[in-house]
Amino acid sequence: MMSFERAREWYRSTRAWVQGREGDERILELAGAALSELMARKHAVRSLQDVEFRVFSQFGDDGIIQWLVRQFPDLPKRFVEFGVEDYSESNTRFLMINNNWRGLVMDGSAANIARLKRRNWFWRYDLTAKAHFVTRENVDPFIAAWLDGEPLGLLHIDVDGNDYWLWDAIRCTSPAIVIVEYNALLGDERAVTIPYKPDFGRFDAHHSGQYFGASLPALSFLAQKKGYTFLGCNGAGNNAYYVRNDLVKSEWRDILANAKFVKPAFRESRDANGRLDYLTYPERQRLIRGLPVVNVVSGDNEIF
Repeated sequence: MMSFERAREWYRSTRAWVQGREGDERILELAGAALSELMARKHAVRSLQDVEFRVFSQFGDDGIIQWLVRQFPDLPKRFVEFGVEDYSESNTRFLMINNNWRGLVMDGSAANIARLKRRNWFWRYDLTAKAHFVTRENVDPFIAAWLDGEPLGLLHIDVDGNDYWLWDAIRCTSPAIVIVEYNALLGDERAVTIPYKPDFGRFDAHHSGQYFGASLPALSFLAQKKGYTFLGCNGAGNNAYYVRNDLVKSEWRDILANAKFVKPAFRESRDANGRLDYLTYPERQRLIRGLPVVNVVSGDNEIF
């Protein structure tokens, strides 16, 4: 039988081959489903990065999510994700398709949600898609109304801005799994986030788009307060994974021991004309030095 590692390499080459071909999404779904089955038999998982693969996620998050939900077969099959654009590239889409989860997805752009609803698969799934700009003031009642008292299996927050403040504001549910984007440029030592601004836009705040979100220590500080354990980051260095404390398994000793900050390899900063400038990690950090941040432990306003 093909090993998970060999299957993942085969899948990566297949994914590149089918891009742009008719029926490519169905091929990706089938290959992803096969990888998910192989992964379920994988032994000695030492970190979340060991189980990564990509179907519709931007990086390897589809594999991590598949591995996590298989750890808890009785999870409520409901997810919430916001910041999905038109859902072409998303961390919950394969979960919806492969595992038949129902979900609520939101994006601040009405045009993005309209495109999503025109997709030929939209009718097949129990997916609620809303054009909704989430803020600290409206996020909790909005999710509560959709849940209608039902529990939540997975929450994913990726808004490139007020991520910390939004998770802090969600009180209506304690999902089993929480995924939050962190800004690795803010480092792995200070527990800081951008100051809250309801209409925050990352490119309005700084032309580079690199001033946004919260550091990993800030999110982990909030997670601890909310009763969650940090399981690690994806290999790309942009998403942090948390599991509710009552679900943490004793056999995860290696995973917990290897749960640490991951510095990103991707380069998405823009120059003053809006073009990608491919700056290095230290160069991008220098771009946002001197900008205001909030220390979430002390509550003090500081300078990055």
